[in-house]
Amino acid sequence: MKPGASRQTLREPTRRTAVAGIAAAGGLILSSPLAPFAGSAKASTDPSFTEIAPGIFLRSGGQAEMDGENHGAIANIGFIVGETSVAVIDTGATDGQGAALRAAAEATGKPVSHVIATHVHPDHCFGHGAFADGFASGAIANIGHHRLPRALAERGGFYLERLAAIAPEGTEARFIAPSMLVDEVTTIDLGNRALRLTAWPAAHTDNDLTIHDLATDTFWASDLVFNGRIPVLDGSLTGWLSALDDISKSAPALLVPGHGEAGPPGPMVSRQRAYLEALAGGVRAAIAQGLSIDETVTRLADLGRGDWLLFDGSHGRNIVTAYTELEWE
Repeated sequence: MKPGASRQTLREPTRRTAVAGIAAAGGLILSSPLAPFAGSAKASTDPSFTEIAPGIFLRSGGQAEMDGENHGAIANIGFIVGETSVAVIDTGATDGQGAALRAAAEATGKPVSHVIATHVHPDHCFGHGAFADGFASGAIANIGHHRLPRALAERGGFYLERLAAIAPEGTEARFIAPSMLVDEVTTIDLGNRALRLTAWPAAHTDNDLTIHDLATDTFWASDLVFNGRIPVLDGSLTGWLSALDDISKSAPALLVPGHGEAGPPGPMVSRQRAYLEALAGGVRAAIAQGLSIDETVTRLADLGRGDWLLFDGSHGRNIVTAYTELEWE
């Protein structure tokens, strides 16, 4: 266990999962970078990592679905630098992306002490293999939500097959389940830099973990918040709305979404809330009228469309997921 970790909520799992599969050396897809802070330490010669707050470096993922051109590099990943060490937040979809991230983090001159997975989806945590030696030696703590090992065990094989289909040139990728689990809330210390980790009830998924950098009041929400592209429901609609309430009340200075540009939380949280509330209202009305899932998908096909990116690829699935939850209310 790393210094500064709360023993009440950071623990060893009852089971570890490591599955061999497919990898790809990842090309990094950029969105518009935010301006670096003046006088900041240079993280890497790779321009895809931008300092968005003092000591916080972000690679902005492409606003696209995973495919062969982007090698699955669609999620926001990055790292936070303390006085003595660095914490990595998500590792991307492939060992290649994880290796590029590790090189950027280590270019700060500080060792990586923690790798934090925000949830199960492969665009976020399937580059963990690049840190496998540190996990094995105990030099790097591999941290995740207490429900993440089970989620990886259930879905990992399918996700590896999907990565193989879009990046067939790779042969050595792995997903690695966390060895330190967050049950509720815990704090880790990077050397005069405290990060508060929170394991959420089911929302975007049933294994969402967020990171709050107390030094800069930056909240790394990952996929609890989407900016620009439509939110993807894979957990609980009512739980997600509750989580957004809590995020709004905490009002951090800067929010890092799982997809899209970082910025003030208000506009992006409000926009996402409006979509999810419309989804809940529309599905509840359809259920009350006795509509089937297929009929509900047809009726609500354009509900909340607005100018969300990738709307047609995810909205129908959101309706189905919401229906299967809300029909039991």
